[in-house]
Amino acid sequence: MNIYIGCDHSGFEYKQKLLDIFSMEDCGCFSLDSVDYPDISKLVCEKVNSDLGNNIKSVGILICGTGIGMCMAANKIQNIRCALVYEPECAILTRQHNDANVLALGARISSLAQIKLIIDMFLKTEFEGGRHQKRIDKI
Repeated sequence: MNIYIGCDHSGFEYKQKLLDIFSMEDCGCFSLDSVDYPDISKLVCEKVNSDLGNNIKSVGILICGTGIGMCMAANKIQNIRCALVYEPECAILTRQHNDANVLALGARISSLAQIKLIIDMFLKTEFEGGRHQKRIDKI
């Protein structure tokens, strides 16, 4: 599975630490200099979409101050189902029930330990399909 990670300046320090823990492709940003989060979100989501078109399983991880902006930008992109998650249980449920393919996180809201756990749960959990698929099809 391909994992793409992107952040704005607020999420940069967490992203750098997460790259040491998880095997992910770094899509930026690459410093603490101010950047526009929609640009990073779009880049990550385009990579996930490209993989979808080639039947390659992939997910995206987005980190900004709250995760809200990244999530809003990601969900404007066709085929992306981005979930803003602050709790591990929600990471599990958004994969099981919503088949989320992008995860948005808040560096100012969650600790690094919490974010690591959320990502771990998100990556380990599979979509249940069944009754949930007909709802996904309506999105």
